[in-house]
Amino acid sequence: MENRWQVAISAGLLAAVWGGIADTFSLVTWIGFLACSTYFAQPKAGFQGVLMTWATNLSGVFWAWIVISSSGYFESPFVGYILTGIVTSAMCLQASYHKLAFIPGAFIGCCVTFAMAGDIANILPALILGALLGYSMVLLTGQLVSLTQRWRVFKGTSTADKVTTQTTTND
Repeated sequence: MENRWQVAISAGLLAAVWGGIADTFSLVTWIGFLACSTYFAQPKAGFQGVLMTWATNLSGVFWAWIVISSSGYFESPFVGYILTGIVTSAMCLQASYHKLAFIPGAFIGCCVTFAMAGDIANILPALILGALLGYSMVLLTGQLVSLTQRWRVFKGTSTADKVTTQTTTND
């Protein structure tokens, strides 16, 4: 990976910013990082990737909510197991719709919802902002790569000028 330093600086800086924002607004930090990871893992670039991240993560939240809310109506835990199986199948099948084609994104949203016991109010803001965090990392990395390239051109030009000047004065 040629631009490792730019990626590292971008990711580190924005991860720290996210940590501060999450702490300030009482958001669940790790959920945002999972959404950020979803953004990097899904196949779309740019804001289309953000939309796919949102669609797949939030579909998983929906499916987990179905299991959690429906399971409460039955005394047997086996109903929850059956619902989990049905929902798992549904998350895989929904991938035939191109905007929901990233199955791991649905599973991440579902797992987050189970881990948070269905606390949608704390899940949604962190998932939504986490996808934007990933997109922001890509944008900042692009800016840092561009600056690095400009610096190399500038540095290369000044070195060439010095060589030309030295050759002319030595003749």
